[in-house]
Amino acid sequence: MRYRQLTTGSLALGVVLLVDVLRVWLPGIITIFGQAASTPAELMGAFALGWFVLAMAAPALVRRVGPRWVAGTAAVLLAVARLALTSAPGGRPQLWLATAGLLAGLVWLVGVAGGTDRPVPGLALGLAVNAAVHAMLDTYDLVWRGGAVAWLVSVVAVVLFLLGTALPAAPPGPGGTRSWLLAGPVLLLAGMVALAPALAEAGMSYLVASGGVARSPLFGLAPVPVAVAGFLLAALAGPTRRWGRPLGPAALLAGAVLFALDRGDLLVAAILLTAVGLGACLALTDAPGRAEAAEAAPAAPAAEAAAAPAETGTAAETAAAAPAEADADADARVAGDHGSAGVDGIRRAAARRGYAVAAGMLLFVLGAVGYYSAYDLGYPNAAVPVVVAGLVAAVALAARPSGHRRPGPLPPLRTAGAVAALALLAPLFADEVAVASNREGPPERLRVVAYNIRMGFGLDGRFDLAGLTAAIDRQRPDVVLLSEVDRGWLLNGGHDTLDLLSDRLGMPYVFGPAADPVWGDAVLSRWPVTDLRSRPLPALGAPTGAQALAVTLDLGDGVRCAVVSTHLQPPPDAGPVAQARAVADFATGYAAGRPLVVAGDLNTEPGDEAFAQFTAAGLVDALAVARPLATSPADDPHQQIDHVFVSPGLTASDPVAPRGEASDHLPVAVTVTLPPR
Repeated sequence: MRYRQLTTGSLALGVVLLVDVLRVWLPGIITIFGQAASTPAELMGAFALGWFVLAMAAPALVRRVGPRWVAGTAAVLLAVARLALTSAPGGRPQLWLATAGLLAGLVWLVGVAGGTDRPVPGLALGLAVNAAVHAMLDTYDLVWRGGAVAWLVSVVAVVLFLLGTALPAAPPGPGGTRSWLLAGPVLLLAGMVALAPALAEAGMSYLVASGGVARSPLFGLAPVPVAVAGFLLAALAGPTRRWGRPLGPAALLAGAVLFALDRGDLLVAAILLTAVGLGACLALTDAPGRAEAAEAAPAAPAAEAAAAPAETGTAAETAAAAPAEADADADARVAGDHGSAGVDGIRRAAARRGYAVAAGMLLFVLGAVGYYSAYDLGYPNAAVPVVVAGLVAAVALAARPSGHRRPGPLPPLRTAGAVAALALLAPLFADEVAVASNREGPPERLRVVAYNIRMGFGLDGRFDLAGLTAAIDRQRPDVVLLSEVDRGWLLNGGHDTLDLLSDRLGMPYVFGPAADPVWGDAVLSRWPVTDLRSRPLPALGAPTGAQALAVTLDLGDGVRCAVVSTHLQPPPDAGPVAQARAVADFATGYAAGRPLVVAGDLNTEPGDEAFAQFTAAGLVDALAVARPLATSPADDPHQQIDHVFVSPGLTASDPVAPRGEASDHLPVAVTVTLPPR
């Protein structure tokens, strides 16, 4: 049991570190390699895919030199890369460090697969712990936070991981191929849906609003402990009886379908169903198949005899064993009992598991690229999570257990309870709810800020929450209109950027979905808001959807001001004229004569036909006195594409576009004086 627990714990820690690296590497493809959408999506996809294809060579290396040597070397490289990323270097150094960490992590997985025939407990524990910690940190990971605490926790995790990797493990049996094959697809569905705290927070925010609009919820992370507990219990409790075998795959498929419907009010249900279904599918592959049980039976006494002396050895002797020596010793024991044919069989089984996990991770990147590239290339992507879930379900149902039930290395109830308790700290401590309140009487002026935040990533590719907060807060805003808001895309690291900014600015939010329920535009206000509406805009061939989000500020004593936030997404080789006309018509109709502010990244410049749609609707350019006021790109602004329009009764003053590189756009800010009462 001790060896199984050590192997499980080491595998779980490695999964945590690998997911941390992925949360840096995946956004780096867009923000650093992609250079703010100037690189074709096909080239970015090829860059991502290439490293996973390269990892397919690792199983041949395992067969030649042994799994422990490969796993040990790759573990050191993964650990070094993870620690280096804690400094958040930014730019190409960050991208290549993350790439080195990713490749090391993939090779490490192949090496571990070669020496582990029962990965389900470790994989499940690692994914669950990572989700719990991600939630406890309010989706703002240690790798981005920096500081003494982040370094201390990172170093402790890395040291424990390396110690666990160095310790010897019992010789593996011949099974585990199906479980390792599912590692990649399960990681994809866990990161996209089942164990995604940001998605849970977004889902809860839809349950406190209506009409497809979301707003700041109470205890937005509450679904996370439930999902974590359900996933771990299903994975660790072992496969169900014959009549119950289809239940887990059915739950997984149902959750994937709900997620694919792109409805915010169904996200919480999708998360919980997918979490339980994923765990149950892993459990179905955890039991040895009939052929595996028959093959392992003659070798069982030899494996027990080989493990027995190690249990009586000292801890120092165990820790000092080198990976290559352990591989040779294991081969010698097998050869002594079964001859060279036994050694070849063990090596073949190790390579088979290595190819399985490498293929599974290849499925991970194919699914991720296939799903998120749709927002650049414009094809339907709803089938991707359903197809991946169907693959996981098919592999799970294809497993034919022998009837021999192996005891697990972790007690299901206690393990699930402990990790769920860790996740429970998130809704208790990480959740902060900003509250809007009226001041003394209606204000005479409102300070308005509009900002395209590029999912929270600065020009150097770092997740720059501090920079975004400072850029907005320096303007002392009353209302903030945000574009390119991401609330949980795995591609962008799985952050709820809107909730994080809301907490730091002390301003509750309203969110309007554009591309899907977790990517769109938002309004944050120090004043209470009412009459929330979101209007989809005509796509006209544009790959990413667009919308207009309208709210009414309640300024007290019956004074109201309408605010509309939008981000125009022009179709290929055309301007956003039709979308601009739709926003102008919607905004003026919504305001119905009340004071009106319309702002956002409009992707049009003064003098363009799309810009003229707003002035033709009777709106006034609030930034006119400061023209030219370029806002993009942030490091060399020469395009005037971020704008604020107001109704004729409002007076605009003090327009600025303060310099900074927390996004690829500059924010625009203006003071709006309300009409006299």
